[in-house]
Amino acid sequence: MCATSHPLAAMAALDILKQGGNAVDAAVAGAVVLGFCEPMMCGLGGDVFAMVRDPTTGVVSGLNGSGRSPMALDAAMLREQGLTAVPLDSVHSVTVPGAVDAFDRLVRKFGRLNLAEVLQPAIRHAQDGVPVCHRSAIDWAEFGPRLQGAGREHYLRGGEPYSAGSIFASPAQAEALRLIARNGRDAFYVDEIMQDMLDTLRAAGGCHTADDFANTAANEVEPIRVGYRGHDLIELPPNGQGATALLLANILKRFDISKLDPNGAERVHLEAEATRLAYDARDRFIGDAAGSEERVRHMLCDKTADALADLIDPRRANRSIDQRAEAVHRDTVYICVVDQNRLAVSLIYSTFWPFGSGMASKRFGISLQNRGAGFSLEPGHVNELQGGRRPLHTLIPGFAEKAGSYTMPFGVMGGPFQATGHAHFLSNLVDFGMDIQEAIDGPRSFLDSMTGKLSLERGFDDGVAAKLAEMGHEVIRTPIGMGGAQAIRIDLENNVLEGGSDPRKDGMALGF
Repeated sequence: MCATSHPLAAMAALDILKQGGNAVDAAVAGAVVLGFCEPMMCGLGGDVFAMVRDPTTGVVSGLNGSGRSPMALDAAMLREQGLTAVPLDSVHSVTVPGAVDAFDRLVRKFGRLNLAEVLQPAIRHAQDGVPVCHRSAIDWAEFGPRLQGAGREHYLRGGEPYSAGSIFASPAQAEALRLIARNGRDAFYVDEIMQDMLDTLRAAGGCHTADDFANTAANEVEPIRVGYRGHDLIELPPNGQGATALLLANILKRFDISKLDPNGAERVHLEAEATRLAYDARDRFIGDAAGSEERVRHMLCDKTADALADLIDPRRANRSIDQRAEAVHRDTVYICVVDQNRLAVSLIYSTFWPFGSGMASKRFGISLQNRGAGFSLEPGHVNELQGGRRPLHTLIPGFAEKAGSYTMPFGVMGGPFQATGHAHFLSNLVDFGMDIQEAIDGPRSFLDSMTGKLSLERGFDDGVAAKLAEMGHEVIRTPIGMGGAQAIRIDLENNVLEGGSDPRKDGMALGF
């Protein structure tokens, strides 16, 4: 089974399974296809995080495929220019993409096929084109104006965004994928694709060097977990915000949420206040993985969760909030796959903001991420921009488990919402006994740590919004759905797969 945000990507994953590949081969194949189904959300110029569960041992392995800032760049340089944050559309926001190295490592370590075989569906779709679905058309219209330079040539048609039903093709990226298939990851990080990206970045005033690309490497990491009422939530350690989701779960389990209306004001309020506190902790403790172990232990200890839970007034909002200067993430794509042997993969892939920096390499049209806008320019900050560092990431693939009962790769898209989304999804399953699709479909809310505003989807009635306002929240309504989600639950007792995919996106869960 595969669950992801576009049917062509799900079909590509299943085709790879039918050709003898395993779940890792299929997840990588589907993810690369998503770069052409939703090119504003992800692409070869972005980053990847993944978890893989071995069905024999039950061990979940993690891979951090996020890129780093150029070695020659640091916060002091930008502060001298009068900047207080890294601009979203600046060349200095472009971190070296880690996705291609991550895909290569996943396939080499866990896959059955080789990278060339795994890339064939994406090569075909890049060359022949993909029909633009409705949600992608909405995002293209909204964020197409962010494109600049060669980005406009490669991702607009006659200077206009692609509309629903039109065909988006990228023969230039098809050529790049053929080079990677033939020559491996070095085609991207050492040879002509690298040179194309480097020329683009240097022409825009970037500090990037060939060594920055050549030294890019995804690395294995050990996942972290917390218990939630007999279930385990499993996340990756920093520089991602997985520890934030775990802290949220730790705070929320100190309240009897199951007695509340799942779509009522009281539950929304508790999640909002827990989010306010957990995200404040995130912004103080999470940055590059180096030296993060003690900070994460502090975030996840019971004493911390007890202290934060005690700060929540069940009847009143605490409007005190730490305003962050660094950018937060808008959206991304997620894919999970389980094969016939029950190898399970949870993978998330993104270029940070829609169309990343708005820049693309001239020859191959590689959309260049702006993940570096997530760095802080504050001197001494845990997430301060320094050469060769990884920024705080919003990307978090997830797993949930109940010993002897089930294991489940899942993900919730939506930029900074992801940590809240993980805790909310798990609570839907555990506290309210929802099935996967119900847990995904239910209305969402999010307390934005940047603005202090509480966003509500249209699924909440006006009475809930009014009560939250009485509690002291500044409530706004989101015009479209908040993020997206997919999940596949493996029933360990009956050996059955149950999948779900978010109607807020264009995708589906498919299996055979």
